[in-house]
Amino acid sequence: MRTPSQPAEAGPQPTAADYYAVNRGGGLFSEAISQRIGARLAVFAYRNRLSPTVMTIGNLGFGCLTSFVVIATAGPVAHGQVWGWLIGLVALVGWQLAYAFDCSDGQLARVTGQTSAAGGRLDVLCDVAVQSALVAAISAVAKAQQPDTPAWLLSAFAATWMVNLVTSVMQTGAQASSMVTSRSLPIRAAKLVRDYGAVIALAGVVLTAAPQWAVWFVGLFTLVNGGFLAASIAFTGRTALRG
Repeated sequence: MRTPSQPAEAGPQPTAADYYAVNRGGGLFSEAISQRIGARLAVFAYRNRLSPTVMTIGNLGFGCLTSFVVIATAGPVAHGQVWGWLIGLVALVGWQLAYAFDCSDGQLARVTGQTSAAGGRLDVLCDVAVQSALVAAISAVAKAQQPDTPAWLLSAFAATWMVNLVTSVMQTGAQASSMVTSRSLPIRAAKLVRDYGAVIALAGVVLTAAPQWAVWFVGLFTLVNGGFLAASIAFTGRTALRG
């Protein structure tokens, strides 16, 4: 397989199906939508000789810029000075586009043989930055819409949000394990509450249709992620004791 630095006439170009075939999943929503968009972005990147690192930076740029817009307008939206649905739509599209870039960088790297330890580390660091900005944005909306939102709730939301990212990073090599291994449709549908693509889509829908419900979104996902963390500790602890 040639790399994007080689001339286009050197051989057949990988298709979106080739990129999608090496996707790393992420959940029902992510596989059905985000990874497919990522595959098409990978095709675009290959044709334009863009490296996987460029796609990683695209995730960082779109994700953080979108969150900055949401944070900057949280107050004006709450006071009716800016259309909430417009900012919500920006969030919905911007966060999904950023995630699609995140999906595309790995696909591009694996198909073109451009994987590297440094690239993998950069990907994780950019994910942390993007998700930190996203959590700050949702928290800003919740606080602006409901000024009496408890500080402990926003702190717990920020702390438990990273559970998904940490566990996804741990799902590699000898550390990979799952509490529920079934891939049946009902189980995968239930796991949508931990599918990053689905979660940020729901966040965008909430900000578009009813930003005043942001505090309920914060509470729900604090409960879900906190519960998953507790269950993961119990499951891993039991496995370690059986060791």
